[in-house]
Amino acid sequence: MSVRVAVVGLGWAGRELWLPRLREHPAFDVVAVVDPSPASRAAHEQDEGRAGVRGGACGAHPAVLADVDELDRRSVDLAVVAVPNHLHAEVAVALLQRGIPVFVEKPVCLNSAEAEKLAQAEADGGAVLLAGSASRYRGDIGVLLDLVPSLGTVRHVELAWTRARGVPKSGGWFTSRSQAGGGVLLDLGWHLLDILDAVLGPVPMVQVSGTVSDDFVNDPSWGAAWRQDGPQAELRGDVEDTARGFLVSERGTSVALRASWASHAARDLTLVRVEGSAGTATLRCVFGFSPNREPVPTLTLTREGRTEDIALPAEPIGVEYGRQLDDLPRLLDDPAHRGRAVSDIRRNIRITERFYESALTLGTASPEPSPLLPLGMS
Repeated sequence: MSVRVAVVGLGWAGRELWLPRLREHPAFDVVAVVDPSPASRAAHEQDEGRAGVRGGACGAHPAVLADVDELDRRSVDLAVVAVPNHLHAEVAVALLQRGIPVFVEKPVCLNSAEAEKLAQAEADGGAVLLAGSASRYRGDIGVLLDLVPSLGTVRHVELAWTRARGVPKSGGWFTSRSQAGGGVLLDLGWHLLDILDAVLGPVPMVQVSGTVSDDFVNDPSWGAAWRQDGPQAELRGDVEDTARGFLVSERGTSVALRASWASHAARDLTLVRVEGSAGTATLRCVFGFSPNREPVPTLTLTREGRTEDIALPAEPIGVEYGRQLDDLPRLLDDPAHRGRAVSDIRRNIRITERFYESALTLGTASPEPSPLLPLGMS
């Protein structure tokens, strides 16, 4: 039996990322879409009509709604929350309290207070919270993770996602601190912290230091031309476009972290390097959808001065999102998964808060705190 899904939010993520994949996936039946904007709902209905898209059960088109309160718990098995960042927790809490399971795009929330509200709503409503972690479903990441046990004791992890020109269109919510909560650290950095969890496991960080900068965010020439964000107001962005940090776990493992929406590099790059007592594995690839990338990812293993190439599966850009959908029905049916996402969220959002606190202390972050975030997440 298909999982009946409501997609909440008709921005880029809902429209371009999730709706097409959910429609094509045999395990899901899109029964509703929700967006408060009349223009977004009208544009969606126009697109559906032109494309002749299959909709909900028995071939009917999905219901087009203005508010999540209009969703009927009896006819929805899962809500995919793809709204702007500052609404993630609010929308997810409202749905969870009504007993509707939710899948929330990253960042799931913006601060520890929101994480606790999500935890309480999941417990009270009895529905499960699932968090986006598509990067874990990449084939190259899977091969890297299989290598980690052979590296001995992990001593250092380097994680970087650096775009050449990839700033989201300025003037939109992505570069507005009051709506995004932060910049590239919450956007690309969340993916890197998720991979760090996969490499090290749920290990607390006892030291977090970070700096942020905004050299590119308000220069349109550094924008992400491949993203169809739509027209935006001419407003200045007030978030960071680059974050650089250093973490130390309670086991003494060090972590170097960098996330950049723009840089002087020729191509985008995601780097994951794991250094262990018995060897070093280095993955060079590109997360996400940017076409400005090397043709194929590479993975090398170095031991005692010798480096060998490790074979990686060939796969199309974005396949990890489909694989994540493959896994959602299992996670929905697994009672043991309840509370697991919240545990990961608490850990990662606390790292993010401490990173921003460090940047503020060092004078590299704006001294004007956002009303959405605790002191230091500004």
